[in-house]
Amino acid sequence: MAARHDGIAARTQQRIARLNTKIEKLRHQGTILREKGQKILEEIPEIQQQIAQHERDIAAASGASPGRPVSSDVTNLHYRVRKLQQKIVDRQRKARNLELRAAQKTQKTAEIKVKVDRYTEAARIEEQEAASYRQRADRLQMVSEQDAAAPPGAGAAPRASDPPPPSEPGTPP
Repeated sequence: MAARHDGIAARTQQRIARLNTKIEKLRHQGTILREKGQKILEEIPEIQQQIAQHERDIAAASGASPGRPVSSDVTNLHYRVRKLQQKIVDRQRKARNLELRAAQKTQKTAEIKVKVDRYTEAARIEEQEAASYRQRADRLQMVSEQDAAAPPGAGAAPRASDPPPPSEPGTPP
């Protein structure tokens, strides 16, 4: 029985090791996703500076003569500003998506950690059971060795686990 409990405890420990490896992988993936999101968000101020420069160029080109029709250069600059604004929106969306995926990895890590705790407790209980069976077997072996070492015919001293001898009829116990 002790060997059976040891086997169960060993399999549980292996399962725990695999889950801990999975937890570390998920944490690493979450960290990488967060770093990518931050890197993408860091590009936004540069794009905003380009937009501001284009808007200054638009103001300079169209402010010189108010009654004049808009030139193709100004239209082209407006088009570039819109494209850059869309780039910012796309980058923000991508960063949010990466952050969401990182949060999902973190959630999965927490769920697996709960499993690991449960398996750790089960392994500890199985190890205790195995130790208990071993102690019981050792005690029984010691008792049987003591019985074998006793001279034949000599009454062995009564053990605490032996039942008391039957009393004679008519005598108080």
